[in-house]
Amino acid sequence: MVFNTGAALLDAIVLAVVSQVQEGTYGYRITQDVRKAIEISESTLYPVLRRLQKDECLEVYDQQIDGRNRRYYKATEKGMVQLALYKAEWLKYSRKILEIFEGGVKG
Repeated sequence: MVFNTGAALLDAIVLAVVSQVQEGTYGYRITQDVRKAIEISESTLYPVLRRLQKDECLEVYDQQIDGRNRRYYKATEKGMVQLALYKAEWLKYSRKILEIFEGGVKG
């Protein structure tokens, strides 16, 4: 992608991906789902997950799978509220950009 992805957009995308699985999902799966929209490395994703956890938008729990612990991330109520805000802001923002691209914005 030729456009830079800022922290807020990254947070919004990650929250959207995590919120789609009610019982939570794990880091590798989140990376794969986010990559459907933007290119992201795991080294970029994990600080985002930690930031969202610190901001109480995600809760974390471990589950043993095939003898190994797997860390799961689940959207909190606060995270769902934040996601709704991100969605509303994205719709306004993307409409304005589209208007500019289509030549619809006049002085």
